[in-house]
Amino acid sequence: MITTYTSYAIISRDLPASLARVAEQPDVARESAYYLENIGNIKSVDDFMADSRIYNYALKAHGLEDMAYAKAFIRKVLTEGVADPEAFANKLSDSRYAQFAETLNFQALGETATTFDKAQKGVVEKYQRQKLEEEAGADNPGVRLALYFDRMAPSIQSGMEILADDALSEVVRTVLQLPDEIAALDVDRQAAFIEESIDITDFHDRTKLSKFLERFSTLWELENAPDSANVATLFTPSTSGISTDLLISINALKLGGT
Repeated sequence: MITTYTSYAIISRDLPASLARVAEQPDVARESAYYLENIGNIKSVDDFMADSRIYNYALKAHGLEDMAYAKAFIRKVLTEGVADPEAFANKLSDSRYAQFAETLNFQALGETATTFDKAQKGVVEKYQRQKLEEEAGADNPGVRLALYFDRMAPSIQSGMEILADDALSEVVRTVLQLPDEIAALDVDRQAAFIEESIDITDFHDRTKLSKFLERFSTLWELENAPDSANVATLFTPSTSGISTDLLISINALKLGGT
């Protein structure tokens, strides 16, 4: 049986070829073609919300497909953008919302937001990477975690960022062999412990990152049966970082997106 690390290494060693294979899949090719052909016609948040295929494609590309039902929530993310530190997306601990709002930056760029490469080819590349990681995870969830950590590693700057992302946290907890009880500690103490235990700048070095993920893969296999561990919930978008009252008020809005 191919090990978790070997599977990860095979995919990441020639990532362009791995992504090309995903891009050629009929369903991926079909949805990507539709997105590229139509995204330029989207001139506003209203237009974006009205086209379900564009909407769902862009959300999936950013790992937010589980929030597709919450249209009022997503509308608020896009409408407020990211320029203001107090903007809705910036208050959420899950950085995927801010990345999504920056990609489709209607707040700052208006009707030209979808004309930029990051909103067109950039989203398609994100979508293909998401599909690649999901498919790898179907065979071995540990491979999905390793690929995800590999993708996110260059942007990690602190222990708090790791804690804000369940998938990143799972990888780090596995490497450090942290007991479940540590989650009961104050979050600042948890973040400090991570930063004391790991030199986060190592994640920005390919050689050191590879060693880190090799250790993760080995420990993951010792603790989990490759065909039984379900990590999908670790990638579910979080809405933490804002008050319960605000979430309730948003959910009370009409969810049809209009």
